Amino acid sequence: MTKIIPIGADHAGYQLKEHLINYLEGKGYELKDYGCFSDESIDYPDFAHPVANLVESTEGMLGILICGSGNGISMTANKHQGVRSALCWKKELAELARQHNDANIIALPARFISNDEAEEMVDAFLTTEFEGGRHQKRVDKMTCG
Repeated sequence: MTKIIPIGADHAGYQLKEHLINYLEGKGYELKDYGCFSDESIDYPDFAHPVANLVESTEGMLGILICGSGNGISMTANKHQGVRSALCWKKELAELARQHNDANIIALPARFISNDEAEEMVDAFLTTEFEGGRHQKRVDKMTCG
């Protein structure tokens, strides 16, 4: 079965997004590209919200967001009630974000990581399962209201 992965980036993350799309398609994934579609300056919320909306409304879906630092695009995604976006810059952080926090979006800092590091993190993120157990009660407490 093909796994569909929504992906979005701002202008600073455009090149890395394109690289990851090619990389993941080569591994058999289907990507839903929400843009951006050039390195011309744009606003990252315009691309974070569509990815976050799809992840929030689709059980078990994982997404990828990319901007220069990873911060702004992750903060935007985390405004969505059902989203747990994790800023990662090492493989181990991507694994822990899934194992302990049930993160459903990985946010990557394009200006601070290489293509190889991004591949390694995305692979870990997409293949690591949530451990549940003691971590579930913590994840449950993340929801406000």
